[in-house]
Amino acid sequence: MNFSTEIKNSLANLFKARFPYIYIPTWEESRACELVKEIAKDESVIKVVRKVYVWNQTDGFADAETGKKISDTATPIKGLEFVDKNNENAIYIFKDLHNFFGVSNRNADYALIRKMRNLIPVLREGQFRENIVLVSPQLIIPEDMQKEISVFEFPFPTVNEIYELLNQMLAENGINSSLSDADKVALSKSALGLTLQEAENAFSRAIVKNKGLDKEAIGVIFEEKNQVIRKTGILEFIKSDLDVADIGGLENLKNWLLKRKNSWSESAKRYNIPAPKGVLITGVPGCGKSLTAKAMSSIWQLPLLKLDMGKIFSGIVGSSEENMRRAIATAEAVSPSILWVDEIEKGLGGTGSTGDSGTSTRVFGTFLTWMQEKTAPVFVIATANNINSLPPELLRKGRFDEIFFVDLPTLEERKKIFEVHLKKRLSGIEVARNIVIDSEFLEKLALMTEGFVGAEIEQVVITALYEAFFNQRDIAKEDFYNAIESTVPLSVTQKESIMRLREWANVRAVSATGCSDRQPAHTEQKPVSSPNPKPEDESSDNSGSDGNDSMSSDRGGRILDF
Repeated sequence: MNFSTEIKNSLANLFKARFPYIYIPTWEESRACELVKEIAKDESVIKVVRKVYVWNQTDGFADAETGKKISDTATPIKGLEFVDKNNENAIYIFKDLHNFFGVSNRNADYALIRKMRNLIPVLREGQFRENIVLVSPQLIIPEDMQKEISVFEFPFPTVNEIYELLNQMLAENGINSSLSDADKVALSKSALGLTLQEAENAFSRAIVKNKGLDKEAIGVIFEEKNQVIRKTGILEFIKSDLDVADIGGLENLKNWLLKRKNSWSESAKRYNIPAPKGVLITGVPGCGKSLTAKAMSSIWQLPLLKLDMGKIFSGIVGSSEENMRRAIATAEAVSPSILWVDEIEKGLGGTGSTGDSGTSTRVFGTFLTWMQEKTAPVFVIATANNINSLPPELLRKGRFDEIFFVDLPTLEERKKIFEVHLKKRLSGIEVARNIVIDSEFLEKLALMTEGFVGAEIEQVVITALYEAFFNQRDIAKEDFYNAIESTVPLSVTQKESIMRLREWANVRAVSATGCSDRQPAHTEQKPVSSPNPKPEDESSDNSGSDGNDSMSSDRGGRILDF
């Protein structure tokens, strides 16, 4: 298999450093075993060549090369006893050992854990070079082994591995594809983020569907990626056909997004620009924050994944952190992609409280670290209504590229919003023959809806249509005027909270509204002057020292290979 030198050296260094237990969380058992076998027999990588044995719960140990089974090793304890008694340089792969670790240390096999701890001196300091590798689709580590097990992040297949698989499938099925080498590379890149099995399934579907393989297979691969997302139960794939023209106003925000389109492409590398990390959009509810997130998928032509923070915090202790890690891994797996965290304050607003035993803090820490250090092309768009409840370290420069504030629509923006919804609802229907969507009509509607948010304007249009439908007549302009008169806008019912939000945004965020849409005569959105902002607490960043300043003792006996 075509593994990169980097991943081989990274895992080989753990073997050479005599790490006793190495945990590889992955669904790709076979691929992980192939990597270990390649390293074990490559003297240039591992220095001391080792034999590989593979254990599973039904068969016990078997020689990885010959397949010959080792008798009386089916139970975990017997398997570890074989490791203890075997006198040779070897790597032992355990596939199903996580099943005996329990959940949150409940129903764990403590005798097994004790046996694992007893083996540590043998593995570290024994005469023979030995390591144990745990391969599992789930990351489950007993508390008693937290300090002894090292987790190795196993990456998804590279373009070269998928390209190799694609050529192999074409050859095995006798398909004389018309695909050029560049087309095959493009297909391989589109399958990035899938396991080899998932990529094989996608290629197989495309071959069966089209009786061959062509460029149209990219669509099938995209569907397979959607399957991966749905299986997580945490992320939701949002299919959107919205366009930038469907967003009324917010020109400043739209221009910012348009300028960063294709920023992960090869052509962007010529300008040596960093990939954008993300954007936080806050503002008055119903003013287009979620609409913008949905439209981004069409603008950038990237898959949009919605992260449900409510599903992150499940009932089992410790699973919330794992859910967040799994969601991040999935977003990276289907990258380049857009990760939409809607109403982020509801998931992270309780950070620092003691009511959940620190779960919110740990989940937030995982998300924050990833935001700061991520290298995968995943753009995060977070939306928030109550910005004050968010932790200050999330709002620090460097977490998001920009923080935008979406205020109540201006007069010009209300005209554009009405135009979008009127054309969407009235175009081509006979009962709207008396409605002319001209500047005079739009001006009157916009003047009457001062203080309305975009969602309320849309509802005005819908209410007017219901009125005409109920009376079984053509739609009249008066229907819209009456709908406006009967609506109490959010700017009235939530006046105080909107004023506080504006006060915060006045000095901390960029206006999403373009300068051309702001008119001096329009005074209903005049910003409230804000006191000088308090400096952010840099000490809450949690970056820097990892808190482990203890010196290691000179125990001796651990001979390293370097």
